[in-house]
Amino acid sequence: MATGKVAIIGAVASGLCALKCCLDEGLVPTCFERSRDTEGLWHFEEHPDEGCASIYHSVIINTSKEMMCFSDFPIPEDFPNYMHNSKIMEYFRMYAQHFDLRHHIRFRTSVCRVSKCPDFATTGQWEVVTESEGKQEAAVFDAALVCTGHHTEAHLPLSAFPGLEKFEGWYLHSRDYMRPQSFSGKRIVVVGSGNSGIDTAVELSHTAEQVFLSTKCGAWVLHQVADVGYPFNFSYLSHFIQLFQSLLPRIAISFLLEKKLNACFDHELYGLWPQHWVLDQHPTINDDLPNRIISGRVLVKPNIQEFTETSAIFEDGTREDIDAVVFATGYSFSFSFLEGCVKVVENQISLYKFMFPPDLEKPTLAFIGLIQPLGAIMPISELQCRWATRIFKASSSPGLQDLLPSVDMLSDIVQTKEKIAKRYVSSQRHTIQVDYIPYTDELACQVGVKPDLLTLFLTDPKLALEVAFGPCTPYQYCLRGPGKWAGAREAILTQRQRVPRPLQGNAGGSPACSRATPHIFKVFFSIGLIVATLVYVLLSS
Repeated sequence: MATGKVAIIGAVASGLCALKCCLDEGLVPTCFERSRDTEGLWHFEEHPDEGCASIYHSVIINTSKEMMCFSDFPIPEDFPNYMHNSKIMEYFRMYAQHFDLRHHIRFRTSVCRVSKCPDFATTGQWEVVTESEGKQEAAVFDAALVCTGHHTEAHLPLSAFPGLEKFEGWYLHSRDYMRPQSFSGKRIVVVGSGNSGIDTAVELSHTAEQVFLSTKCGAWVLHQVADVGYPFNFSYLSHFIQLFQSLLPRIAISFLLEKKLNACFDHELYGLWPQHWVLDQHPTINDDLPNRIISGRVLVKPNIQEFTETSAIFEDGTREDIDAVVFATGYSFSFSFLEGCVKVVENQISLYKFMFPPDLEKPTLAFIGLIQPLGAIMPISELQCRWATRIFKASSSPGLQDLLPSVDMLSDIVQTKEKIAKRYVSSQRHTIQVDYIPYTDELACQVGVKPDLLTLFLTDPKLALEVAFGPCTPYQYCLRGPGKWAGAREAILTQRQRVPRPLQGNAGGSPACSRATPHIFKVFFSIGLIVATLVYVLLSS
């Protein structure tokens, strides 16, 4: 690659880290963003443009800040653990400013077409046609990163709901829901028990006369706040717990987790009991739903059988008068600007490691963030960018085979799809599912930044214990190798201190009280951790 010019399509979270990773590798990036700013999905707009991601005004992210930040840029410690969309926007702006990324972005510029150059087989180059202020422009790039995400096109299966055409009320997709005020005093049915559906139902229940939550197959509902008040993913996403899970049958893990979830509230009693195991579906996370159900503000209903002019008839035979319907039925994705390079059918797309089209002569096209992780997407997107940009940089050098393994990509893709189909409930939302730690570790191995626990244990036992048994925060992937960050060790060792910081009334203060643990208990606990670490290293090596 002579000049290393890279086209980045989309300047949201994935686009921002794509810019930084290109710059880190000495590439020359140009980012095209159709909107006016860099926040994408997290930028609230009363009237979002067609084809752009959208959220409602009060959205709060359901993954905690320590688990979702970029690996070399921690979120400020005084920010809430679960951030409102405005705080996420603020963080992205800080990131863009800190690494001086904005001047590489061309705002209000749409990508019309990305096509192979005539000599693609030898150069791997792409012709990118863009449009801004009514004028089109073409340019040639050595590589391209697609960072448009998968929350832009509303999936609205109206044909699955007979009688909707004669319904006299109004209906909309959750993408178009902005504020609850217009639903005040109304009787609303929300269709779908995923995160968008339950969040919308809970918010509307504070202003509507009555909210009905229609669910086709139920849902297991996890809580954001875990034991002793720490964020759920901060408490349970660790390498040690992942190893523990890998040693047990998946059914046993599901049984234990379901038992814990039912201890919070009985899902069968609340009408949410699904016919599948908890690990067979993307998790739904909401702390407020049980309260809204037990207070009668939300009534759980089965799937809708049909609509009449003024009501909905459910599959259990009950009928409810309603004024409006909110369809929280998910999203579809497509890439119309990529001429014949990829094919998407019902959210099924063939990509090696969810990134690379397998049939290109040169690996100069990659998709970033086109995954649905059981965890935060930002750290994964960053690792994808780190891998992709290293491949782009080496695309004309003999070292390519070291960066993109010589494997049967199609075979790997088929095996991945078979595993997903075998594990998850059949649905468009489960075509791009990944498990957080296994997938991040796989990417980290490709980049050469996966933590070496044995070496860490021998050279830095304190850090090794936190990496093995603590939360799998993004900083772990900046301890060594390309993109190493000098502040990674300190960030890992102080991450538990940053979680309670925004909960305290005075910034920089100490908790009101602390429990002193006898020294002898600390000694025994440390010995136990060391033994467990040795077992972990031996089993995972």
